[in-house]
Amino acid sequence: MPDITTSLFWIAVLQIIAIDIMLGGDNAVVIALACRKLPPEQRKKGIFWGVVGAIGLRVVMIFFALQLLALPYLKIVGALLLFWIGVKLMLQGDEDGHDNIDGGTTLAAAIKTIIVADAVMSLDNVIAVAGASHGSIVLVTFGILISIPIVVWGSKIVLTLMDRFPVVITLGAALLGWIGGGMMLTDPATPKTLAASIPQASYVFGAAGALLVVAIGKFVASRRPGPKAVEIAVHPQDKS
Repeated sequence: MPDITTSLFWIAVLQIIAIDIMLGGDNAVVIALACRKLPPEQRKKGIFWGVVGAIGLRVVMIFFALQLLALPYLKIVGALLLFWIGVKLMLQGDEDGHDNIDGGTTLAAAIKTIIVADAVMSLDNVIAVAGASHGSIVLVTFGILISIPIVVWGSKIVLTLMDRFPVVITLGAALLGWIGGGMMLTDPATPKTLAASIPQASYVFGAAGALLVVAIGKFVASRRPGPKAVEIAVHPQDKS
């Protein structure tokens, strides 16, 4: 069991909370859509039990992810996925799939919708949290229990901050790159001599992963056509 009095424990908890906030902002939207057709007196129950079920399922998913990450090369694969998730986070504007969320007319249907939608939307979150937890299910559970209320009831504030201050998104993407770099270093297939030969190897790999994600994200964003270019490409006859 990890020592909660150490700074490493609380740094990992803060990383998990940051990941849940950055990657879980849509959870409040899913919950609202799933419960919108319920009678007012049942909406609180739908939100509560939907969140409880989603937390339980996510902890189970992360538990299995932790077991898989103990196998050679899977941490490297997980790190590459985190790099991709970080780049995607910087690009934003991707389809969120909310149009496929159908509100349930009964309490059970709404709870089922919340749990299933959360499971589908949280695969990136599961990988990132598993990497940040350093193999500790206690850290995972503690971090999620703290962050879920923040995500559910504070996501509007977080999303507003992300819209007004783009640097928040960049920092979140860099965090995913940092965790990915550390995962590569700790993969069982990575030679132990590599870490021993590089001073402060964990920081070096983390910083390299963060810089890589931010650099690729900015490069890809700069290559994407702007709104006017897209409009001209779609309606070339309107160009004058």
